[in-house]
Amino acid sequence: MSMLTPPGMGGKYRIKGNKYPRMRRPRRHGRLALLTVASVVVLGMGGWGTLQLIDVFTGGGREASAAGDGTDCDVTTKASPSPSAKPLPQPRTITVNVLNATTRAGLAKKTADELKKRGFKIGDVGNATKQYDKKVKGTGLLLGPAAALDTALPVLGTQLPGAERRTDAAREGAAVDLVIGDGFKELAKKPDADRALAGLATPEPAPTTKKGC
Repeated sequence: MSMLTPPGMGGKYRIKGNKYPRMRRPRRHGRLALLTVASVVVLGMGGWGTLQLIDVFTGGGREASAAGDGTDCDVTTKASPSPSAKPLPQPRTITVNVLNATTRAGLAKKTADELKKRGFKIGDVGNATKQYDKKVKGTGLLLGPAAALDTALPVLGTQLPGAERRTDAAREGAAVDLVIGDGFKELAKKPDADRALAGLATPEPAPTTKKGC
C-alpha cells in the first residue's frame, strides 16, 4: 500500500501522478452582501450631506428670511425732508388780547405783562365777554381769524400748552385772543416756551421706510 493511499481505502484507490485533490474554502457570500450594503449606506450619507451644504448656500438663507419677515427685500430707513410749511410769524408781529374769564382778579394784566416781556404785542386787556365769562373750564382758550389757525395760534400756543384753539371766519383783523380759563395757573416757563417755539420753526423730518428687492 502506498503511503499516499488514504487509510480505510483498503488499497482499492490509489493516488497516482503529481496532482492531488485540493480542499477549497466555501465562498463567503454573507460578507460580500454586508460590504455591499455598507457601501450603499456610506454613499447615501455622503449624498445627503452634499444636499445639505447646497441648501445652506442657496435656499437655506431664503427660507430663514421668509420665516422671519416674509420677504427677501432689503429694508432701508431714512429721514425724508419735511414738507414745506407756511412760515410762522414772529411773536413781535402778533397782537394778543388778554381776557380773564375767571373770578380771580388781576390775571389778565399779569399775563399780558409776561407776554409783552416775551416779545408779543399786547392789545386789549380786561375781562372776557359774556359769551366766555366763567365758561372756560380749561387752562385757556385761544381765538383768532381762520388765517391764524396755522400761523399765530400755534405760536401763541407755545406760551400756554393745553389751551383750546378756535377760529372765527367772520372775525375781522389779525389780532388773537387769549381767554384765561378756570384751570389756568401760569404761562409755560420761558425756557420751555422757547424750546417749543424753536421746534415749530424747525420741525424734525419724518422718518420713511423704503423696501427694495
